[in-house]
Amino acid sequence: MPKITESKILILATDGFEKSELFVPLDKLKEAGAEVVVAAPEKRPIKSWDEKDWGETIDADCAVADVDVSDFDAIVLPGGQINPDLLRVDTDAMAVIKTFLKSGKVVAAICHAPWLLAEAGVLKGLDVTSYHSIKTDLINAGANWHDEETVADKGIVTSRSPKDLDAFVSKIIEEVEEGRHEMRDLAA
Repeated sequence: MPKITESKILILATDGFEKSELFVPLDKLKEAGAEVVVAAPEKRPIKSWDEKDWGETIDADCAVADVDVSDFDAIVLPGGQINPDLLRVDTDAMAVIKTFLKSGKVVAAICHAPWLLAEAGVLKGLDVTSYHSIKTDLINAGANWHDEETVADKGIVTSRSPKDLDAFVSKIIEEVEEGRHEMRDLAA
């Protein structure tokens, strides 16, 4: 079981990520001692969405096509409406997410990012939460949706919104320190 201080965590995002849903996990996981790497479809600055307009940018450390999942203990998927909608049609991004899901490593998705789990075909019978507006999408993908600040099932951590970030990050740390979880079946 890896300690958080010995773990390496990937954050995968693109333009339109919810500002706090990337920066808060990034900062808190680093403060806890994890090495954190930001990947995007291209190695370039990506721009956040902050409430009603574009917000801060962050430099991607690498392109998602260059990610080796075996180097990481977990992946964090920030929400926002734009970010996961763009990522779910990105072949490289979905390949990395599916590889994490198949591996049993921790996969954490907040707000609208559980759309990516639906796209990966992993939600059937899984307990999850999300931003309330995509509840029906997740239920239609086979999930058991709960209105809770964070839900963890088979090492997949989900959370509702920025107001739940403290619980989300705490649960990510807990799940990473538990080690690998059971393999997950992905829909064809």
